[in-house]
Amino acid sequence: MTVIKEADLIESVADALQFISYYHPMDYIRALGAAYEAEVSPAAKDAIAQILTNSRMCAEGHRPICQDTGIVTVFVKWGQDCRLESDKSLQEVIDEGVRRAYRNPENPLRASILADPAFSRVNTRDNTPSVLHVEMVPGNKISVDVAAKGGGSENKSKFKMLNPSDSIVDWVLEMVPQMGAGWCPPGMLGIGIGGTAEKAALLAKESLMGAIDMSQLKARGPRNRIEELRIEIYDKVNALGIGAQGLGGLSTILDVKIMDWPTHAASKPIAMIPNCAATRHAHFTLDGSGPAYLEPPKLSEWPDVNWTPSKEAIRVDLDTLTPDVVQSWKHGDRLLLNGKMLTGRDAAHKRIQDMLAKGEPLPVEFAGRVIYYVGPVDPVGEEIVGPAGPTTATRMDKFTRMMLEQGLLAMVGKAERGPMAIDAIREHKSAYLMAVGGAAYLVAKAIKGSKVVGFHDLGMEAIYEFEVQDMPVTVAVDAEGQSVHHLAPLVWQDKIRKEKLLEGV
Repeated sequence: MTVIKEADLIESVADALQFISYYHPMDYIRALGAAYEAEVSPAAKDAIAQILTNSRMCAEGHRPICQDTGIVTVFVKWGQDCRLESDKSLQEVIDEGVRRAYRNPENPLRASILADPAFSRVNTRDNTPSVLHVEMVPGNKISVDVAAKGGGSENKSKFKMLNPSDSIVDWVLEMVPQMGAGWCPPGMLGIGIGGTAEKAALLAKESLMGAIDMSQLKARGPRNRIEELRIEIYDKVNALGIGAQGLGGLSTILDVKIMDWPTHAASKPIAMIPNCAATRHAHFTLDGSGPAYLEPPKLSEWPDVNWTPSKEAIRVDLDTLTPDVVQSWKHGDRLLLNGKMLTGRDAAHKRIQDMLAKGEPLPVEFAGRVIYYVGPVDPVGEEIVGPAGPTTATRMDKFTRMMLEQGLLAMVGKAERGPMAIDAIREHKSAYLMAVGGAAYLVAKAIKGSKVVGFHDLGMEAIYEFEVQDMPVTVAVDAEGQSVHHLAPLVWQDKIRKEKLLEGV
């Protein structure tokens, strides 16, 4: 009987979560490097360069790849000849590992988990509990997959009970455009087919633990029907032209993973879960001899890509910004923001709405200002702010008109805006600017000053005032309501169809 000590499992989980917070899996980096070399869309190539540069910076600095350090999911295959030496449950032991990882003072990770999800939504402050899946298997070892999944990609998960005769490929091609860019492509698609509703979703999530091997698969050719399906979905999704960050281009996904399970004759359940540009997962094994520690990758393995601002980028002074300047921007323009901007996301916007309804004064003046949708990681050492990448902007769509009526000039976030927000932007002649999701540490380096100016009790969701220097953004929706996320993929889809550009990817 192998004895697995409580302390060893706790230490191994904590180490793995710290590891994946700042090290990408190298299979992802190699695939993204290849996508960068093949990409011919300037906007997409710039976005991928930011992600690769951010990745190397995080590996060097041991700081989070993304400010959203995720909800922890753990898959345990427990050898039946193993015994856990603890008076705690397995859930409690693993959660202690999560707690220690997220409270590590050298690299604190953002706590995003809320208890009482339907009502009070109170932050647990240590990112527990995790989501745990356990399978008993033969053997005298335990095998553990640890993942940290960001809300932006998790929120784009799709599920449907297909009819047995329905096409899986057609359903995927219908769903991917609906996912928009909030899941931060390029990444992976995990697909689960069969079983029951909950089994399909579990298969989709577990499939994302696999290594990216699409280039090897295509080189050797498929060996079974599932591999044929993977290749077909990969080629057809990339032919949609969505591209990195939804800016239009050749690489929307780097791989497709599929797991299946026998299902009822009347059923064909399917789930699809994307993994974002901050792909975070790792594997370790315990055999009773002590904790497991993951081996750091070599920095020399990263592609030689060092992002610098585009020569075409327009420098913008936020402190003297006027409506006329905002209205001069066109969708697709690249900007470098300088000066002071406010921040605010879900909780702050809801509180502003409540205060306005009650006729209460707001803590800050929004007229003539720009707001950044962000919830930063706490700073360490000499940092002004921790990793501070954008959050998904569509969550603020229902508040957009209200904020523009306060005199707000522009907003900065991640991915596309919905019709309601675009209509408000057009009517108020404002603009929406997009920062790259998956480049949180790179963005943080552009922040030279930070202070809380409202709603201090909201923690990372408080209203900050950032002072930025050459913060890179793209005009995603201009004052005329033209959206780069709507228009660019159509252009690149047509180019791919006409020129067969994907043959070299």
